[in-house]
Amino acid sequence: MERTRIAVAGAGYIGLEHIRVLQESAACMLSAVVDPSDAALDVAVKAGVPRYTSLDELFERDRPDGVVLATPNRLHAEHALTCMRAGVPMLLEKPIASTVEEAEALVADADRFNATVLIGHHRAHSPIMARAKEIIDEGRLGALVTVMGSALFFKPDHYFDDAPWRKEPGAGPILLNMIHEVHNLRMLCGDIVAVQAFSSNATRGFQVEDTVAVNLRFASGALGTFLLSDTAASARSWEQTSEENKAYPSYADEDCYVIAGTFGSLSIPTMRLKTYGKAEDRSWWKPFDVSVAAMTRDDPLRHQMEHFGRVIRGEAKPIVTARDGLQNLRVTDAIVKAAQSGSVIDIANTNPHQHQAG
Repeated sequence: MERTRIAVAGAGYIGLEHIRVLQESAACMLSAVVDPSDAALDVAVKAGVPRYTSLDELFERDRPDGVVLATPNRLHAEHALTCMRAGVPMLLEKPIASTVEEAEALVADADRFNATVLIGHHRAHSPIMARAKEIIDEGRLGALVTVMGSALFFKPDHYFDDAPWRKEPGAGPILLNMIHEVHNLRMLCGDIVAVQAFSSNATRGFQVEDTVAVNLRFASGALGTFLLSDTAASARSWEQTSEENKAYPSYADEDCYVIAGTFGSLSIPTMRLKTYGKAEDRSWWKPFDVSVAAMTRDDPLRHQMEHFGRVIRGEAKPIVTARDGLQNLRVTDAIVKAAQSGSVIDIANTNPHQHQAG
């Protein structure tokens, strides 16, 4: 089979990861690097592919089958529109755009151009997440009642000293980290329709929050809580429990999500199940059936790229659509507003699970 040719725009950290998985792929291949920096030229030379300084130059000189947009967030909307006008499918890194308004315009453009857009929420391609969703969809937990989640980690001082903008409005763990969690929670538990939040900067004293407590209401009626902090010395985060990103140490005894229903609970990513076998046996005085669900661990970025290849070839529909990306941003933005106002924020929903142009 002829390999699907994919260009990567943006040779920063995540762009380099996309380049890595393309170089390892049997079905897809890196066709070009798009980035005006000298460092990107070195990356392209090492990979043995052309370097272009802009998407316009790429499309003029060497039209690929698809493009990964791993460019800065503020450029997502502009670069996505360039790909749409060229009729080239894209894998657009999260967040879909810098603001909800930009994201809404991007989704409208995707409809107008009948564009093919996959949003880069790579955890949606995690085999762990797929297995957890399978267990929930099978009804083994019964009707979902609650979810408890956390993303607790300690970012070192140099993380902020190296990039002072991380201390200022527009940064903070809600905008930088929470959007990952929002998609996971929506994938497992359904749409989030309202949020409350408290935030604090008491530990670091920056202009942005370092710790957040979030309450969530799901469309099903289930309720959730989520603790987020970049100054809590804890391993209860996806990075430090899933073993999917080898840059982080991992702890096999820790979970970052516990989902409970009327028949039992599932802890993720250890996949520990505690369930009642029969309706009449459900009672806190009765012992659970205790087990660990079988699952595999693998690189979700690799799975995402293979999925993107299938999307380009017309073999699959995007599992994370532009509408999903918009909805994830809406929820994240609502958490920011809830923390600022102390109010319950209701969230608009545009049927993000319908497979349309975006």
